[in-house]
Amino acid sequence: MTRVLCTTLERLPEELAAEEHVFTFYKGAKREGVGTIAQGWRGSLKRKGFAPPASTWDFVQFCLAVCAADLACLRSSSADGWTRTIELTVALHQPLPWTGWKGHIERMLKVLTGDYWTITFTDGGVPPPDARQSPRIPQDCVSLLSGGLDSLIGGIDLVAQGGRPMFVSQLAHRDSEPQRNLAAVLGGPNSHWQWSHGISVSGTRETSTRGRSLAFYAFAVLAASRLATTPAEVHIPENGFICINPPLVPGRVSSLSTRTTHPLFIQMLQQLLDGLGVQVTLLLPYRFKTKGQMMQECQNEATLRAWAATTTSCGRFRTYNRRHCGRCVPCMIRKAAFLAWDSQMDTTTYVHESLAESGKASGPDDAMAAALAVLSVREKGLDRFLGGTLAFAPSQERAAYRQVLGDGIDELKALLERDGVL
Repeated sequence: MTRVLCTTLERLPEELAAEEHVFTFYKGAKREGVGTIAQGWRGSLKRKGFAPPASTWDFVQFCLAVCAADLACLRSSSADGWTRTIELTVALHQPLPWTGWKGHIERMLKVLTGDYWTITFTDGGVPPPDARQSPRIPQDCVSLLSGGLDSLIGGIDLVAQGGRPMFVSQLAHRDSEPQRNLAAVLGGPNSHWQWSHGISVSGTRETSTRGRSLAFYAFAVLAASRLATTPAEVHIPENGFICINPPLVPGRVSSLSTRTTHPLFIQMLQQLLDGLGVQVTLLLPYRFKTKGQMMQECQNEATLRAWAATTTSCGRFRTYNRRHCGRCVPCMIRKAAFLAWDSQMDTTTYVHESLAESGKASGPDDAMAAALAVLSVREKGLDRFLGGTLAFAPSQERAAYRQVLGDGIDELKALLERDGVL
């Protein structure tokens, strides 16, 4: 078991427990072995007019604490090289409402990261920023803007439908300017907030970051506290195939494939928000659409044509010096979507333009996994391939989820056939 403590500088113990990862919120301890979460951020929020309710603020602090634990605890040190056992203690401003949700939270985090979590909430946490004036903003909803193709389409469609979204981004290295460019095109000035979790880790950082998305949701909920509408809508634009992220081969189960926008996780997160009294509604508007269908049905094709190729989809973007690898699962789904829409518009620079050539390179062979999935569906049928993948889905939605996964496999099949893999 790995222990993690996220507390305030004032509550920092004089002696640190052996083999415990310790973090302080918003202020650096300047002590060896102590990391920091979002240094200086609370003061920045206050200056920008934020005065969120305690329930919202504690949700933000909890999410950032999970991100810190996720970064500090190495999977390589676990028995199977993946599944960790994490004991996380978080200091909150008002911990009492959280105690009844302890079991639910631990199960929710198991879905997200695949680890076994034990959560303890203590008092003495940092109070919310208390700006004297916290004016409501003119936007009527929040939309996540990662800089990816799905988030671009989500913003385009919201604006086309008459919405006035506030775009929220999680800062990533060298992605901040593309995010700002897309937000300016979609929403104009003063329609974009970018924040970073600012987590500094003492020692080696874990790279799998299955919990990183919680910072994104924390930022969205914080932004929603400035809206005049109640409950505030938070749009999570992600295609249904990636939402479910079905294992292409039998070994890629559970959190070995990301569960960031999985409907089960979003449902559990919504239940937590409701239980805490946070007035936010999480929406997955494209859970029944493939990426190709999102492109085909986009409500402003001119904007999509102008900006689609500038977006980022690659799961190994940094590894390849800010270029799309062209062969990871997100890249394949991107290529397949452009092929279903208009392949001439895909001017993305890929390290591997063809999936046929990518098999000669070192590293994971995702193209082969996709080919095996297509062949499995062809030989055994979609239901045998999916197995228990849709066990989470309500009976009235199962057929729609099954349809989007089948359509997604068909889009991958067309790409594999184009490149001569099949």
